Amino acid sequence: MRSLSSLREQVATWDKLEQDVADAEMLLAMAVEAEDESVMAEVAAETEALTKRYEDLEFQLALSGRYDNSGAILSVHAGVGGTEAQDWAQMLMRMYLRWAERRDYDIEITNQLDGEEAGIKTVTIEVTGPWAYGYLKSERGVHRLVRISPFDSSARRHTSFALVEVVPILDEQIAIEINPSDLKIDVYRSAGAGGQNVQKNSTAIRLTHIPTGIVVTCQNERSQLQNRESALKVLRGKLFDIELQKREEEEARLKGKHVEAGWGNQIRSYVLQPYQMVKDLRTDVETGNTTAVLDGEIDLFIETWLKAQVGSDER
Repeated sequence: MRSLSSLREQVATWDKLEQDVADAEMLLAMAVEAEDESVMAEVAAETEALTKRYEDLEFQLALSGRYDNSGAILSVHAGVGGTEAQDWAQMLMRMYLRWAERRDYDIEITNQLDGEEAGIKTVTIEVTGPWAYGYLKSERGVHRLVRISPFDSSARRHTSFALVEVVPILDEQIAIEINPSDLKIDVYRSAGAGGQNVQKNSTAIRLTHIPTGIVVTCQNERSQLQNRESALKVLRGKLFDIELQKREEEEARLKGKHVEAGWGNQIRSYVLQPYQMVKDLRTDVETGNTTAVLDGEIDLFIETWLKAQVGSDER
């Protein structure tokens, strides 16, 4: 019934827009016949408002996926390259945290593994709020950084890669079943500060899903039970993503389109030297304001990609 009510509301919104456009056309025809410039100006203003309503509704079509209104589990993994790649992964983590803060989303870092010298090896973040997954799904893929490395004493230019994964936070009613016998559960002490704050109890959890080999860790909660629930939530999302990819690959195979999943699918390039440019390789959208992008202003890339998906085979 909720789904039916939502669909009726969507149809009613489009019907109202269609009627308002028809009324404006009729009013314009009458104004032209009467040569009434004041009414023509009124219709011009109404046309701008109708255009804005249409554009807003058109963009909503890009967020009509089944799970687009769900929260998102976003993971960033440093690529090959040691400290340089780990620093890049941390820069991306900060970018997404700032983006989520701008939208007043709730953020929780459920797992983070720091690098030996700087940066992070991997991080998993839960982002909850309206359309979080719908927006962030556009960020899945490999992100490439080109810059003069601050870790290179010879000040040479380095290229680094990081992988971004995004899965929806699934409603408990969605049937992603996990057989307990398919899980290997390891318990260990969470890494933390020394001295009085050292973790004395084994509360960190590592789940290994034996059929797929997926490993999920969680150590940021205080209790073993909380960490286990957080890890299961991430695992359910990853299993869902695998099933989704299987369906997409099968559809692509039937259509004769080859889909190659992996690190070769670079989606965006961030160049800080010798010039400054961020370019999305899927949509060709680019900007020279790299500072703003790395500070979380990525809506231009997200929205352009989402609009490009409306009516495409990739949706």
